[in-house]
Amino acid sequence: MLLPADTIDDFRDGLARLRDDFDVPDEFPPEVLEAAEVAAARPLGPGRSEHVDRTDIEFLTLDPASSTDLDQAFAVEMAGSDVVLRYAIADVGWFVRPGDPIDREAWRRGVTVYLPNERAGLHPPRIAEDAGSLLPGGPKPAVVFVVRVAEDGGVRLDGVERAIVRNRAKLAYSTVTPADLPDAFPELSRRIEAAEVARGADRIQFPEQEVVHTDAGFALRFRPRNDAENQNAAMSLATNMAVADMLYAAQTGLFRTMPRVDERRLGRLRHTARAFGLDWPKGLSLAEFERSLPKGDARTSAFQLAVRRASGGASYEPYDPNERPWHAAVAATYSHATAPLRRLADRYVIEAALAVANGRAVPAEIEQAFTDLPEAMRDGDSRANRVERAAIDLAEAVVLEGRVGDVFDAVVTDEDDRGARIQVCEPAVVARVVARRVDPGDDVRVQLTEADPLTRTIRFERVG
Repeated sequence: MLLPADTIDDFRDGLARLRDDFDVPDEFPPEVLEAAEVAAARPLGPGRSEHVDRTDIEFLTLDPASSTDLDQAFAVEMAGSDVVLRYAIADVGWFVRPGDPIDREAWRRGVTVYLPNERAGLHPPRIAEDAGSLLPGGPKPAVVFVVRVAEDGGVRLDGVERAIVRNRAKLAYSTVTPADLPDAFPELSRRIEAAEVARGADRIQFPEQEVVHTDAGFALRFRPRNDAENQNAAMSLATNMAVADMLYAAQTGLFRTMPRVDERRLGRLRHTARAFGLDWPKGLSLAEFERSLPKGDARTSAFQLAVRRASGGASYEPYDPNERPWHAAVAATYSHATAPLRRLADRYVIEAALAVANGRAVPAEIEQAFTDLPEAMRDGDSRANRVERAAIDLAEAVVLEGRVGDVFDAVVTDEDDRGARIQVCEPAVVARVVARRVDPGDDVRVQLTEADPLTRTIRFERVG
């Protein structure tokens, strides 16, 4: 859905207001930029750092074509009946030390915030998009996780080390072919997915509803995940589960948790599916239904986005001897360790994994961080999610601004004391409307009464 040409300035102005409204971090302070320059110049190599030389391994990266902050490089091979993944993660801990200016600023930010036309990074570009990014060439410092994936999809961490690596090729989701990837790459993904099905995991490969900057202006669109992107995600999933199991066994760590989608939300999603003309047979679980949907279909993307919005909020929890942490979407104990350039918590989980895997005590400052990080990550995630939602609200208001008075088909997906929640069928917009004597699942017709880009607001009234 392309934003009309005469609305582009309105959208750009709205994005500028959005940054102010949500206190999105601006430029890095001078002392942070200076510290990044010093850190980027730290010497690597035998006798100068603890990194071992792994430049003989054929590491690759696979990301969106425009990405420059590359967290992960991989090498995959068969070893007997196991798939062995060597997952090189950007060694942010080599550049950022506890309490230094870069660290203090990262705690203030929490995560990288992405906007349609720019990003507010967690770390200065000198690190995130240069010295610390696993761009081709190198050599670059990394933390290499060795993960074994068994025939049944079980994962085991087989080693963690600081290493110097070299990325042989920067592959892109949009252009990669099977011939570009290791032979064992799809087998790793197949095993992880089969294990998820066996565990009853609810994980859904969410599309991204995004506002993108194109040659013609800005557009609001769904970006479905292709097979290569889904297979790439399996490597992070395998690594994060293996790290979580090791840390939990060592009675330490920081874990990502999420409750299951509750019955009320499931009922709402069934009505949403019907709004998009999708048949959800009784007795089929959410995960089974999602896997049955046609790939690349706009209705599938719209439904998957609705699932994302309906999911219970994820959070971070430190180790608790009285309760094993659980992430319902993957039906497993789970940590975040594979995106340290973009998430603050990952750097600390990586440092703990390095200590435990090599028989050392986890440093006291890392243990303390596990207590403090949930609040910092909650704040950072909340800001990033609100900015993402506000950018989409803005785009919807801009697109619909000229259609005030038009009537749309919709389905009631839920009802509470604030009114009926509706799913507009085309364009795929979720809104609320005052409507009496309606039940979830009812078809309604609604008229657009307001679309205000200034307040990022759209309003409907029931008609007929």
